[in-house]
Amino acid sequence: MAIKISGTTVINDSRNIENIGIATATTFSGNITGVAATFSGNVSIAGTLTYEDVTNVDSVGLITARTGVRVDAGGLVVTAGVSTFSGITTFTTSVFGTQASFSGVVTATSFSGSGANLTGVSAGLELKQAGSSVGTAITQVNFASGATLTTASAGISTITIAAGITTAGYTASGIVTTLLLSSAQDHKVTATGITTITVSGGTEGESHTVRIVNSGIATVGFSTFFLFPSGSAPSLPTTSGAIHLVSFTVHRVGTAGTQLLAGASLNFS
Repeated sequence: MAIKISGTTVINDSRNIENIGIATATTFSGNITGVAATFSGNVSIAGTLTYEDVTNVDSVGLITARTGVRVDAGGLVVTAGVSTFSGITTFTTSVFGTQASFSGVVTATSFSGSGANLTGVSAGLELKQAGSSVGTAITQVNFASGATLTTASAGISTITIAAGITTAGYTASGIVTTLLLSSAQDHKVTATGITTITVSGGTEGESHTVRIVNSGIATVGFSTFFLFPSGSAPSLPTTSGAIHLVSFTVHRVGTAGTQLLAGASLNFS
């Protein structure tokens, strides 16, 4: 049996419903006003439920709160999906204890506060000498051990960087050996057989040295990048164990052609 009630129904006493004796479905097409109601089973509402003072809500759908949501000591638990907080959202210690913890990525258009405990943020500058801090640890600039940092009362006053020499080693047993000028200033070539020395990279004004050691009988020549005094390349002795030193300065690099102003000292013993 189904009972259909239209219009406005005012129920002031639950006995009114009991006296009707509803056994199956009841359809209310108008407004229902009640002082109190108790449901021992599930209540399904297909439309919108509006209530002015809801303290406990368990919903599988979307909940819209007009004036905000208050989270008491039980805490707010989000098990899946994306939580969007619009407007000003404040997390206080009264809700989270001593701190708020987020296991994922927190994205915001802006953050406010001191940021004193944030890491990886460029809010200042720390200088290091040979790995040791000289200043306040926020952002690091680590100079090599040859650098000297002089502190003044207001912080760092001077930075002196000693000119260091980096050595690159090559074993020349093929036809051409290429010196990578960007990787080192001093180059050592151990030569066997016939090889021609050339270069790659470089910056105008750089000075480089090449130490050539013959391992066995070796014939060593130079590419057209090398310009020697009087236009003649030196003839390096070919005997095993011979040591030679070639020094050069980068005069020009680029599409016009690389030029190295070179000089040679031969057959050290």
